[in-house]
Amino acid sequence: MSQSPATRQRPLSPHLTVYRWPITMTMSILHRVTGGALYFGTLLVAWWLIAAATSEQYFDFVSWVYGSWIGRLVLFGYSWALMHHMLGGLRHLVWDTGAGLEKHTASKIAWATLGGSAVLTILIWIAGYAARGGL
Repeated sequence: MSQSPATRQRPLSPHLTVYRWPITMTMSILHRVTGGALYFGTLLVAWWLIAAATSEQYFDFVSWVYGSWIGRLVLFGYSWALMHHMLGGLRHLVWDTGAGLEKHTASKIAWATLGGSAVLTILIWIAGYAARGGL
């Protein structure tokens, strides 16, 4: 039995790499992701509060965990997720009023959300280190 030669390899369906994600779609996905991350990050806050209410030794242990490089990285990510989700919520609040729904304006607001969350996170960490005398 003879086989017919394949003329061209074609994908079965379009792949994600074919499309260019608009910034508004990316920020919408990130808003959902950061909302989920805040659930788990809030467990860290609860752990810290429980340690503060339990004993000095347990609080010192939790402080040591949060003070390690991995702990600080997780806390930095948590604070960024908090700022990003807050600004994303404000973006949606503006949209609920009917303002900023034009494509160009929505893209500008989405970029402002991303930049603003980074700036606010860095400012919070600078203020935290300054308050502790660590600058």
